[in-house]
Amino acid sequence: MIPAAFEYTAAASVDEATQALRKYGEDAKVLAGGQSLIPLMRLRLAQPAVLVDIGRISGLDGIRRENGTLVVGALARHAEIQSSGEVRSSLPLLAELATDVGDNQVRNLGTIGGVVAHGDAAGDYNALALMLDAEIVTNKRRHRAADFYKDIFTTALEPDEVVTEVRFPVANGRHAYLKFRRRLFDWAIAGVAVQQTGSGWRVGYVNLGNTPRRGTAVEQALAQGASPADASNQAGSAIDPVDDVRASAVYKRSLAATLTRRALETASAGG
Repeated sequence: MIPAAFEYTAAASVDEATQALRKYGEDAKVLAGGQSLIPLMRLRLAQPAVLVDIGRISGLDGIRRENGTLVVGALARHAEIQSSGEVRSSLPLLAELATDVGDNQVRNLGTIGGVVAHGDAAGDYNALALMLDAEIVTNKRRHRAADFYKDIFTTALEPDEVVTEVRFPVANGRHAYLKFRRRLFDWAIAGVAVQQTGSGWRVGYVNLGNTPRRGTAVEQALAQGASPADASNQAGSAIDPVDDVRASAVYKRSLAATLTRRALETASAGG
Protein backbone atom coordinates (compact mmCIF):
# COMPACT_ATOMS: atom_id res chain seq x y z
CA MET A 1 0.00 0.00 0.00
CA ILE A 2 0.94 3.67 -0.29
CA PRO A 3 1.24 5.83 2.85
CA ALA A 4 -1.15 8.70 3.40
CA ALA A 5 0.20 12.14 2.44
CA PHE A 6 2.62 13.73 4.90
CA GLU A 7 5.08 16.59 5.21
CA TYR A 8 8.78 15.95 5.73
CA THR A 9 11.46 17.94 7.51
CA ALA A 10 15.07 16.96 8.17
CA ALA A 11 16.52 18.25 11.43
CA ALA A 12 20.19 19.23 11.57
CA SER A 13 20.29 19.18 15.37
CA VAL A 14 18.35 17.91 18.35
CA ASP A 15 17.18 21.48 18.98
CA GLU A 16 15.76 21.70 15.45
CA ALA A 17 14.00 18.36 15.91
CA THR A 18 12.55 19.55 19.22
CA GLN A 19 11.27 22.77 17.67
CA ALA A 20 9.59 20.87 14.84
CA LEU A 21 7.97 18.42 17.24
CA ARG A 22 6.67 21.27 19.39
CA LYS A 23 5.31 23.01 16.32
CA TYR A 24 3.37 20.01 15.01
CA GLY A 25 2.62 18.27 18.32
CA GLU A 26 1.02 14.85 18.22
CA ASP A 27 0.65 15.06 14.43
CA ALA A 28 4.41 14.57 14.06
CA LYS A 29 6.54 11.42 14.27
CA VAL A 30 10.30 11.11 14.59
CA LEU A 31 12.00 9.22 11.77
CA ALA A 32 15.34 7.55 12.50
CA GLY A 33 15.95 4.29 10.59
CA GLY A 34 12.30 3.92 9.62
CA GLN A 35 12.29 0.13 9.84
CA SER A 36 9.21 0.06 12.07
CA LEU A 37 7.48 3.33 11.21
CA ILE A 38 7.51 3.12 7.42
CA PRO A 39 5.86 -0.34 7.24
CA LEU A 40 3.13 0.91 9.58
CA MET A 41 2.63 3.96 7.37
CA ARG A 42 2.40 1.81 4.25
CA LEU A 43 -0.37 -0.19 5.93
CA ARG A 44 -1.92 3.11 7.12
CA LEU A 45 -1.80 1.88 10.69
CA ALA A 46 0.18 5.07 11.34
CA GLN A 47 -0.71 8.29 9.53
CA PRO A 48 1.50 11.12 10.83
CA ALA A 49 0.99 14.50 9.22
CA VAL A 50 4.70 15.29 9.53
CA LEU A 51 7.89 13.24 9.67
CA VAL A 52 10.80 14.80 11.53
CA ASP A 53 13.94 13.07 10.25
CA ILE A 54 16.75 12.95 12.82
CA GLY A 55 18.94 10.59 10.82
CA ARG A 56 21.35 13.36 9.73
CA ILE A 57 22.08 14.71 13.21
CA SER A 58 25.78 14.23 13.91
CA GLY A 59 26.99 12.90 17.22
CA LEU A 60 24.00 10.70 18.02
CA ASP A 61 25.54 7.46 16.77
CA GLY A 62 28.52 7.14 19.12
CA ILE A 63 29.27 4.14 21.32
CA ARG A 64 31.50 4.65 24.34
CA ARG A 65 32.21 3.42 27.84
CA GLU A 66 32.04 5.72 30.82
CA ASN A 67 33.45 3.84 33.81
CA GLY A 68 30.77 1.25 34.57
CA THR A 69 28.33 2.39 31.89
CA LEU A 70 28.06 1.54 28.20
CA VAL A 71 26.59 4.57 26.40
CA VAL A 72 24.98 3.84 23.03
CA GLY A 73 23.86 6.78 20.89
CA ALA A 74 20.29 6.68 19.65
CA LEU A 75 21.35 6.60 15.99
CA ALA A 76 23.74 3.67 16.42
CA ARG A 77 22.71 1.13 13.78
CA HIS A 78 22.17 -2.51 14.66
CA ALA A 79 25.11 -3.48 12.45
CA GLU A 80 27.35 -1.01 14.28
CA ILE A 81 26.30 -2.38 17.65
CA GLN A 82 26.83 -5.92 16.39
CA SER A 83 30.42 -5.23 15.29
CA SER A 84 31.47 -2.75 18.00
CA GLY A 85 34.49 -3.87 19.97
CA GLU A 86 33.37 -1.69 22.89
CA VAL A 87 29.97 -3.40 22.99
CA ARG A 88 31.53 -6.85 22.71
CA SER A 89 33.82 -6.19 25.65
CA SER A 90 31.40 -4.21 27.85
CA LEU A 91 28.05 -5.87 27.16
CA PRO A 92 28.44 -8.80 24.75
CA LEU A 93 24.79 -9.76 25.17
CA LEU A 94 23.82 -6.50 23.45
CA ALA A 95 25.98 -7.41 20.45
CA GLU A 96 24.31 -10.82 20.30
CA LEU A 97 20.86 -9.23 20.33
CA ALA A 98 21.91 -6.89 17.52
CA THR A 99 23.07 -9.87 15.46
CA ASP A 100 19.60 -11.36 15.75
CA VAL A 101 17.67 -8.25 14.62
CA GLY A 102 15.96 -8.70 11.24
CA ASP A 103 17.98 -9.11 8.04
CA ASN A 104 21.00 -7.25 6.67
CA GLN A 105 18.91 -4.33 5.41
CA VAL A 106 17.22 -3.84 8.76
CA ARG A 107 20.52 -4.12 10.64
CA ASN A 108 22.16 -1.52 8.42
CA LEU A 109 19.29 0.99 8.61
CA GLY A 110 17.54 0.41 11.93
CA THR A 111 18.68 2.17 15.12
CA ILE A 112 18.61 1.36 18.80
CA GLY A 113 16.86 4.66 19.53
CA GLY A 114 14.11 3.80 17.09
CA VAL A 115 13.52 0.43 18.74
CA VAL A 116 13.38 1.96 22.20
CA ALA A 117 11.12 4.87 21.22
CA HIS A 118 8.76 2.52 19.35
CA GLY A 119 8.26 0.56 22.57
CA ASP A 120 7.42 -2.73 20.89
CA ALA A 121 7.48 -5.70 23.27
CA ALA A 122 8.99 -7.69 20.37
CA GLY A 123 11.95 -5.30 20.21
CA ASP A 124 14.91 -7.26 21.56
CA TYR A 125 16.71 -4.25 23.09
CA ASN A 126 13.72 -3.28 25.18
CA ALA A 127 13.84 -6.43 27.27
CA LEU A 128 17.57 -5.95 27.82
CA ALA A 129 17.09 -2.34 28.89
CA LEU A 130 14.40 -3.37 31.36
CA MET A 131 16.22 -6.33 32.89
CA LEU A 132 19.49 -4.38 33.34
CA ASP A 133 17.89 -1.20 34.70
CA ALA A 134 19.17 0.86 31.77
CA GLU A 135 18.58 4.60 31.45
CA ILE A 136 16.90 6.07 28.39
CA VAL A 137 18.13 9.63 27.87
CA THR A 138 16.18 12.20 25.89
CA ASN A 139 16.56 15.89 25.07
CA LYS A 140 14.54 16.62 28.22
CA ARG A 141 15.30 14.06 30.93
CA ARG A 142 16.45 10.59 31.89
CA HIS A 143 14.00 7.71 32.17
CA ARG A 144 14.49 4.51 34.11
CA ALA A 145 13.62 1.63 31.82
CA ALA A 146 11.31 0.29 34.54
CA ASP A 147 9.20 3.46 34.21
CA PHE A 148 9.54 3.94 30.47
CA TYR A 149 7.41 1.17 28.92
CA LYS A 150 3.76 1.88 29.67
CA ASP A 151 1.59 -0.29 27.40
CA ILE A 152 1.51 -1.75 23.91
CA PHE A 153 3.56 0.61 21.68
CA THR A 154 3.28 3.22 24.45
CA THR A 155 6.20 4.80 26.30
CA ALA A 156 6.74 7.71 28.66
CA LEU A 157 7.95 9.93 25.81
CA GLU A 158 6.18 13.24 25.40
CA PRO A 159 5.40 14.58 21.89
CA ASP A 160 8.50 16.81 21.88
CA GLU A 161 10.94 14.26 23.32
CA VAL A 162 13.73 12.72 21.28
CA VAL A 163 15.75 9.74 22.51
CA THR A 164 19.44 10.67 22.40
CA GLU A 165 21.17 7.71 24.04
CA VAL A 166 20.68 4.52 26.02
CA ARG A 167 22.91 3.88 29.02
CA PHE A 168 23.45 0.25 29.99
CA PRO A 169 25.43 -0.96 33.00
CA VAL A 170 28.53 -2.84 31.97
CA ALA A 171 27.90 -6.59 32.26
CA ASN A 172 30.34 -8.97 30.61
CA GLY A 173 29.65 -12.11 32.62
CA ARG A 174 27.84 -15.24 31.51
CA HIS A 175 24.83 -14.64 29.30
CA ALA A 176 22.57 -16.09 26.61
CA TYR A 177 19.70 -15.08 24.35
CA LEU A 178 17.27 -17.54 22.84
CA LYS A 179 14.71 -16.36 20.29
CA PHE A 180 12.00 -18.72 19.04
CA ARG A 181 10.49 -17.86 15.66
CA ARG A 182 9.06 -19.63 12.63
CA ARG A 183 11.44 -18.18 10.04
CA LEU A 184 14.93 -16.72 10.27
CA PHE A 185 14.03 -13.03 10.03
CA ASP A 186 10.65 -13.11 11.81
CA TRP A 187 9.84 -11.31 15.03
CA ALA A 188 10.21 -13.57 18.04
CA ILE A 189 7.19 -15.60 19.04
CA ALA A 190 9.01 -15.64 22.36
CA GLY A 191 12.49 -14.62 23.46
CA VAL A 192 14.45 -14.94 26.69
CA ALA A 193 17.64 -13.11 27.63
CA VAL A 194 19.71 -13.95 30.72
CA GLN A 195 22.73 -12.10 32.08
CA GLN A 196 24.85 -12.75 35.16
CA THR A 197 25.82 -9.57 36.97
CA GLY A 198 27.67 -8.81 40.17
CA SER A 199 24.39 -8.97 42.07
CA GLY A 200 23.07 -12.17 40.49
CA TRP A 201 21.16 -13.20 37.39
CA ARG A 202 18.91 -10.92 35.35
CA VAL A 203 16.17 -12.31 33.10
CA GLY A 204 14.19 -10.53 30.39
CA TYR A 205 11.30 -11.60 28.16
CA VAL A 206 10.64 -10.55 24.56
CA ASN A 207 7.13 -10.45 23.08
CA LEU A 208 5.44 -12.18 25.99
CA GLY A 209 3.18 -9.30 27.06
CA ASN A 210 2.10 -5.83 25.97
CA THR A 211 5.46 -4.52 27.19
CA PRO A 212 8.90 -6.07 27.72
CA ARG A 213 8.97 -8.08 30.92
CA ARG A 214 11.55 -8.89 33.57
CA GLY A 215 11.65 -12.27 35.29
CA THR A 216 12.14 -11.14 38.87
CA ALA A 217 10.68 -14.35 40.33
CA VAL A 218 13.15 -16.40 38.29
CA GLU A 219 15.98 -14.14 39.46
CA GLN A 220 14.93 -14.54 43.09
CA ALA A 221 14.69 -18.31 42.77
CA LEU A 222 18.21 -18.46 41.34
CA ALA A 223 19.50 -16.22 44.15
CA GLN A 224 18.05 -18.69 46.63
CA GLY A 225 19.95 -21.57 45.01
CA ALA A 226 17.35 -23.02 42.67
CA SER A 227 18.53 -24.91 39.61
CA PRO A 228 17.81 -23.52 36.13
CA ALA A 229 15.10 -26.15 35.72
CA ASP A 230 13.39 -25.24 38.99
CA ALA A 231 13.82 -21.48 38.57
CA SER A 232 12.32 -21.59 35.06
CA ASN A 233 9.03 -22.76 36.56
CA GLN A 234 8.62 -19.18 37.83
CA ALA A 235 8.67 -17.74 34.31
CA GLY A 236 4.90 -17.61 34.08
CA SER A 237 4.58 -15.01 36.82
CA ALA A 238 6.39 -12.41 34.70
CA ILE A 239 4.54 -12.71 31.43
CA ASP A 240 1.08 -12.17 30.02
CA PRO A 241 0.99 -13.60 26.48
CA VAL A 242 -2.09 -13.54 24.25
CA ASP A 243 -3.36 -15.80 21.50
CA ASP A 244 -2.41 -14.73 17.97
CA VAL A 245 -2.02 -16.27 14.51
CA ARG A 246 1.43 -17.62 15.37
CA ALA A 247 0.80 -19.31 18.71
CA SER A 248 -1.65 -19.65 21.56
CA ALA A 249 -1.05 -18.07 24.94
CA VAL A 250 -0.76 -21.54 26.46
CA TYR A 251 1.96 -22.49 24.00
CA LYS A 252 3.83 -19.22 24.64
CA ARG A 253 3.80 -19.89 28.38
CA SER A 254 5.31 -23.30 27.75
CA LEU A 255 7.90 -21.72 25.47
CA ALA A 256 8.81 -19.15 28.10
CA ALA A 257 9.59 -21.81 30.70
CA THR A 258 11.52 -23.97 28.25
CA LEU A 259 13.53 -21.09 26.82
CA THR A 260 14.32 -19.78 30.31
CA ARG A 261 15.72 -23.14 31.36
CA ARG A 262 17.72 -23.54 28.16
CA ALA A 263 19.09 -19.99 28.28
CA LEU A 264 20.20 -20.39 31.90
CA GLU A 265 21.79 -23.77 31.16
CA THR A 266 23.53 -22.36 28.07
CA ALA A 267 24.85 -19.35 29.99
CA SER A 268 26.00 -21.47 32.93
CA ALA A 269 27.82 -23.89 30.63
CA GLY A 270 29.55 -20.96 28.94
CA GLY A 271 31.15 -19.87 32.20
